[in-house]
Parts: sequence; structure tokens; C-alpha cells
Amino acid sequence: MRKFWNWVKNEEGRTLYFDGYIAQDSWFDDEISPKQFKAELTASKGDVAVWINSPGGDVFAASQIYNMLKEYPGKVTVKIDGIAASAASVIAMAGDEVYMSPTGMLMIHNPSTAIFGEASDLESGIAMLNEVKEGIINAYEHKTRLSRVKLAHMMDAETWFSAKKAVELGFADKVLYEPEQEQSDEGFIFDKVTVTNALRNKLPRAKKEPPEDKGIPYDQLVKRLELLKH
Repeated sequence: MRKFWNWVKNEEGRTLYFDGYIAQDSWFDDEISPKQFKAELTASKGDVAVWINSPGGDVFAASQIYNMLKEYPGKVTVKIDGIAASAASVIAMAGDEVYMSPTGMLMIHNPSTAIFGEASDLESGIAMLNEVKEGIINAYEHKTRLSRVKLAHMMDAETWFSAKKAVELGFADKVLYEPEQEQSDEGFIFDKVTVTNALRNKLPRAKKEPPEDKGIPYDQLVKRLELLKH
């Protein structure tokens, strides 16, 4: 089994390295499953630091890991060193304190799934996704204290946060390696729609050609000549 932790001699006790895709089961030891993570998390007691670098994965597996960290008796410090996207961003919200590397990124978006079958199957799938979204919002709301409407809109737009913007909005508590007086500096936030529109605006616009001068129609010329005769 791939190990996610090692021992360190500091005030945080153990360190777990959460690096990879999240899945219910790991067949080739290249994914992180709730069963594997629980075995490593409960292998010892004391405070723990969890370094996250994950593109996300199975939202239900992520929910299990989120609950494990919330129930853990020691202090949990989450540190995002690369990316915490999709389901991994939910796990990050379980930290008593959440730190981000100045080069790290956090991304939130709507849950998705593959649905096939009759119309009733599609309707059931849509209803399920809506409820899953509400559950994800619960984790974000508990950490950030932002309104559910604002969080829902951010998820709709597939929103990315820099470290400083994540701190500003409450998804994280501190940017790593930076002095306290610099923590309030403004970061950046962008979503898929904004980026698409920005790129579209930079594309060269087609120049409108002046209308072609086709001259005066024959019938109008005849009428003008008749007027001149009189």
C-alpha cells in the first residue's frame, strides 16, 4: 500500500501527503481511497498536517475523508501546496486551519456525473446532483461563512482562487511563507465564463466594409431626366 504519511519532528506532529486522485477504491495504488486514508490517519495520535495536491475525484469518497478529518481528535492543519480542486477543495475545508502556498490554487465547481436512460432517469440524476451540490455548499459555508447563494454562483461559474483571494474569501486562513502584514494584500479570482469572454474580446474584430456604391438605378435616372425637360 502506498504511504501517505511520514513522521516529522515539529509542533504539528505527523504529516500526511494527500497527493493524487480521489476514488472509492484504489486498484493500482495510484489513487487515494477513504479506506487507505483512514488507515494512515488513525495509525497514530496527535496533531497532524495534511499537504494537499489533488485535482479532485469522487465526491462521496471526499465526503468520507472530510468527515474523518473533522472527527479526528487532534488538531488538523491543511496545507495546499499545489492544487485543491473539485472534491479535493471539500476535503481542504476540514482543516482547523487551512494554509495555501503562494503558488497554490483552489477551484470549486458543480458536481457532475454520467446519466443515461429514460427521461425519468435523467430527472432523477438532476435531482441527485442538486442535492450533492447542497452538501458541498455545506462544507464551504461552514468554513467561509459566505452566503449559500454566493457560493452556488461561484460553483456554477467554475471559480478558481489564488492563495490571497482564498484567504480574503475565507476558504483559507493564511498564505504560507509570507509575513503577517502582507496577508491582507488582494489576490485574484477568475471563472471559466470570465476567461472565455476576456479571450474573445482580445480576438481581432472583423472590419466592416463600406457599402458598395452601385450607382443610381436606371428608373430613377429616367425620372430625373424627365424633370429636367420641364
